[in-house]
Amino acid sequence: CGFGNMSRQFHRAIMEHLRRDNRPGRKPVLVNSWEAAYFDFDSEKLLELAGQAAELGIELFVLDDGWFGRRNSDLGGLGDWWVNREKLPGGLEALVPKINALGMEFGLWIEPEMVSEDSELYRQHPDWVLCAPGREPVRGRSQLVLDFTREEVRDYIYREISRVLSSANISYLKWDMNRSLTQVWSAGLPAQRQGEVYHRYVLGVYELLERFHRDYPGILIEGCSGGGGRFDAGMLYYTPQIWCSDNTDAIDRLSIQYGTSFAYPPCTMGAHVSAVPNEINRRRTPLETRGTVAMAGVFGYEMDLCKTSPEEREIIARQICRYKEWWDLVEQGDYYRLSAPGEAFTAWAHISRDKRRALVSLVTGPTHAAPPFMNLRISGLEPGLNYRINGAESFPGDLLMYAGYPLPLLLGDYQSMQLYLEAE
Repeated sequence: CGFGNMSRQFHRAIMEHLRRDNRPGRKPVLVNSWEAAYFDFDSEKLLELAGQAAELGIELFVLDDGWFGRRNSDLGGLGDWWVNREKLPGGLEALVPKINALGMEFGLWIEPEMVSEDSELYRQHPDWVLCAPGREPVRGRSQLVLDFTREEVRDYIYREISRVLSSANISYLKWDMNRSLTQVWSAGLPAQRQGEVYHRYVLGVYELLERFHRDYPGILIEGCSGGGGRFDAGMLYYTPQIWCSDNTDAIDRLSIQYGTSFAYPPCTMGAHVSAVPNEINRRRTPLETRGTVAMAGVFGYEMDLCKTSPEEREIIARQICRYKEWWDLVEQGDYYRLSAPGEAFTAWAHISRDKRRALVSLVTGPTHAAPPFMNLRISGLEPGLNYRINGAESFPGDLLMYAGYPLPLLLGDYQSMQLYLEAE
């Protein structure tokens, strides 16, 4: 029955039989500190950002890289999982209750599988990394890979991170992996068994994730690997959502999320609204469009909310309200690709299992002179039902499916629209 039905079969199989979600229901709308602060922050700056987020209806504040060790750039500190009290006086024990008092949950970024050479961990245990004997280490993002085939390595990482998790009310972890495995050689195995290292490494990652699930059952773990590099069914058992890509440009995300949707359901895709011009490609897209694209997955923000205008704050507050109203369609409904990413427009739909409600989203491409009149055919509806659109006009389901909904003229590059359909 085509790629669409194949995808929906994959989605249901993953959602109902594989994805282990220890926090069922709507996930909190989050803001991540990375693109707002990078490594340059202190408690005062974080609380200011959290206060702005709370006023807009955001429910989870995530502190990204830079909170631990002597981590002021990506050149050092990775592996030293103790709180940097120069940046955070009093530690997380002092910061997190203030975030909670704003009505927000608190989350942390970690990259437990990696280590910087400029770290106490590496200075004490240089043999704990994957590295071919007698060769210069191969670095990626100025870091090396810890040997997760070894139990003592996993025990150390678990002990250090669990000490942090037990120090404050932490409900979310972003588990990152920012480089590929190279020089896959373990000092813990003899030469004739080095072919086992790749497999044993992944088993070690699973084992450590399982320990965190067992001992911290209320924590939501989001997977990440330079974006979507670790988007696979095995990881979804332990990390029920995965950061879809470090490329947060809304127009690029149309293709990224379109491709991911062929196997993986929207409830597994982390998707955030970021600032413009986008830091990856310097493109400018309307805030409404960025929200529409991010609302196709697990919704959040990756920007400095302290720098937003009153008009932008109104749009953000409206986006958050809409997501909270429609989340069940996005996370639990059936997903339909209505068009491939292209020149004219990209469109998709989230439709309830009983086909009585639907959220249809559309983003246009670059504007050209004298644009043609276009209809959008909405797949997946019930032909015999009438659907009211955005609380106004009503159309028969078969008309919307086979003739299409007449699109208004959307002038300007990368405009967007959302249609909420409800059966009468």
